[in-house]
This record gives sequence, C-alpha cells and structure tokens, in this order.
Amino acid sequence: MNRVLLLNATFEPLCAVSGRRAVVLLLKGKAEVLEGDGRAFHSERLTIPIPSVIRLSYYVKVPYYGRANLSRRAVLARDRWKCQYCGAVGETVDHVIPRSRGGPHTWENVVAACKKCNGQKRDKRPAEAGLALKKKPGVPRGPVTVSLELGQVRPEWEPYLEYCSSHKS
Repeated sequence: MNRVLLLNATFEPLCAVSGRRAVVLLLKGKAEVLEGDGRAFHSERLTIPIPSVIRLSYYVKVPYYGRANLSRRAVLARDRWKCQYCGAVGETVDHVIPRSRGGPHTWENVVAACKKCNGQKRDKRPAEAGLALKKKPGVPRGPVTVSLELGQVRPEWEPYLEYCSSHKS
C-alpha cells in the first residue's frame, strides 16, 4: 500500500503514513486531502479517493525533532544526491577519514560521492587523494530530518517538502 505524506495544520511535514491510516484520519474528520493519487478505496456504500498528501485539521506540537538515523539513503538525501568532491551525481557514500584509519561511522564523517571520486580516494584522506570537500558534513537537525526519513519522495510531495529545505539548521 502506498504511503501518504502527513502535514501539520501549518503545512509542516510530520511523517508518511499508510494509505489506510490516512483514510481513517479523513473519515474521522481529523484531516483534509490536499493531493490525491487517482485511485480509490471501495466499500459497499462508499468510495473514498486514496490521498497522496493530507493535512491535519488541528495543530500538533512537535516538541523535539530527533536525530535522523544514519543510512545511505539519508546521507545521499542530505547531500542532495551530489558528490561532495566533484559535484557529479552521488551514487555511493564515502567516509572522509577512512574506517581503516580509525574514522567513525558518523554524520560528520560520511558524505555522498560519485563512483569515480570514491574509487580515486579509496582508503586515503581527501588531501592525499587530491580531493577537497565542497562543504563540511554535519548532522541534519530540525524539520529536514522529516524529509530524510521519508525515503522515496513522490513528485507531488516535493512542494510540501520545500519547508524542510528552507528551514535547514
């Protein structure tokens, strides 16, 4: 079943929920549909369009944005799928200080890299391989962590996730 982007009453992205959960929120009057996906749930007396984006009709206070889980997908999303050495399409992740040299597997030591740069760098530090980072890697914080946790972002979600891009810390 498809996932549905759930927005707060302020249009702030909260999470992705199952299509079934989204329909329950709609039926209880707790949310409204902003985007549909063209399909529908059918029952004996009712046909409900399956939403793609819904917005809560009331504000939910989010007291704390947790630290995003470190994963390949999240690192690539944080770095906007661009190699942090040359700017090409980032297909792999690279440890700035190689693990073989004691580098930790942390947000501050992992960047997106293209296959060419990753192969050129191998188990060297960037300067030793003749490479330089375009920006210092760091831990994503705040609303941007929501977009990192969503995984595959559907095209109709992108306008609603611009909030995350404009509120990076």
